[in-house]
Amino acid sequence: WGRCPQLSLLDVSINNITGNIPFEIGESPQLQYLDLSSNYIVGEIPTQLGNIIYLNRISLSGNKLSGRIPGELGSLINLEYLDLSANHLSNFVLESLGSLVKLYYLNLSHNKLSQQIPIELDNLIHLSELDLSHNFLGEKISSRICRMESLEKLNLSYNNLSGLIPRCFEELHGLLHIDISYNKLEGHIPNSTTFRDAPLEALQGNKGLCGDIRGFLSCMSYRKASRKIWIVIVFPLLGKIVYEEIIRATNDFDAKHCIGKGGHGSVYIARVPSGEIFAVKKFHSPLPDNFCSHPRQSFIVYEYLESGSLDKILNNDASAKELGWTQRLNVIKGVADALFYLHNNCFPPIVHWDISSKNVLLDLGYEAHVSDFRIAKFLNLDSSNWSKLAGTHGNVAPELAYTMKVTEKCDVYSFGVLALEVIKGKHPRDFLFEMSSSSSNMNIEILDSRLPYPSLDVQNKFMSIMQVAFSCLDQNPVSRPTMKRFEVQSKQFHYNPDHNVR
Repeated sequence: WGRCPQLSLLDVSINNITGNIPFEIGESPQLQYLDLSSNYIVGEIPTQLGNIIYLNRISLSGNKLSGRIPGELGSLINLEYLDLSANHLSNFVLESLGSLVKLYYLNLSHNKLSQQIPIELDNLIHLSELDLSHNFLGEKISSRICRMESLEKLNLSYNNLSGLIPRCFEELHGLLHIDISYNKLEGHIPNSTTFRDAPLEALQGNKGLCGDIRGFLSCMSYRKASRKIWIVIVFPLLGKIVYEEIIRATNDFDAKHCIGKGGHGSVYIARVPSGEIFAVKKFHSPLPDNFCSHPRQSFIVYEYLESGSLDKILNNDASAKELGWTQRLNVIKGVADALFYLHNNCFPPIVHWDISSKNVLLDLGYEAHVSDFRIAKFLNLDSSNWSKLAGTHGNVAPELAYTMKVTEKCDVYSFGVLALEVIKGKHPRDFLFEMSSSSSNMNIEILDSRLPYPSLDVQNKFMSIMQVAFSCLDQNPVSRPTMKRFEVQSKQFHYNPDHNVR
């Protein structure tokens, strides 16, 4: 790797490389292009990289690098492209980033960065794309970020940012794409073309945004309307739906609008005046005040998903044949993404504890949405309702038979069952215990026989998933993997990423 004085380009991406980045790499003074992405490289980023002053492009994404982003990178005055995404980096030296004045692309997403957004970024006057999503960045968004006048794409989603969105965003006329979803932002949404044209998904998941944008209340009426608006802001955020509108749309929950019943309540279809269709879950008993409340009813509003539950699809031969191998890969990955979010991006972590095909809903594109993810959290777990919350038979972790302690590892067990159900096309209860006791029983014949035999590449992907699924079924909760581990291993799967928790 190192001591190559004439080397100008090094690209060993996607090569299953393990180990550390050798510090000798700093002895390649002519190196301009470095791509080590999509490997299994561990350890810290060597400070010696800062010695290669002609470096123009660095991509270390998709590895297992940890520790800090070294301040020595600030010496790379010719650097234009830096991608450190999808690692385990937890810190960075603020001053170093502001020194990279030629940088036009910076991606630090999917790491463990927990500081505030460095104000030194405002020195990056040529930066056109900035992605800091899927970290733990906190505090407010500084108005100094608006000094990056060349910025075209900005992604701050899935962090812990709070407070108001700086109004100076209205002056960033070159900004074309913005994503601030799943933070703790509130107040006025900037009145700019960028925000007005942004999809709802790019703004959802914040606790109190308002503005003249479809799906949100105007800020003038926000305070008044909040007294009667009590929809839970779930995933995806649907905006605020007033109580009276739901009552009218369902004819006061008339039976003719009922499309399903469950242990906690009934589900009704509601067509509101805007033309949107929602599924409304009305509970048999009131929910606590800190969840949502109204003197007359207790219910949750969801986006209406046309394809229905995964359970119904798999139990219908015609529908199951429409759910091909690629779609099934996406379903498994979509559920995994949802659980990863609940376990790692929510504070405190949220345990679903009833992951089953009945609680996975699919839209017309067969994208998976996990539903009913927080119902248990809002109910009093006493002896009178424990049986109602015991989860779906055959999917519940075995330790719940002798303990009432619900942990993330309960979800992991249920995910393993669900993954095998998607692959097999039916619940694997007939050989569940056998599979949980030994991974040597993996057999490609588990694949749903209603579908054409998959290609070798797809077979290998499902074999990898089955291997993880078997480890999820370990009788000892401590020995089960985390959803974070699955997230890392699943990088080899080709899928359409989306965090669909509902």
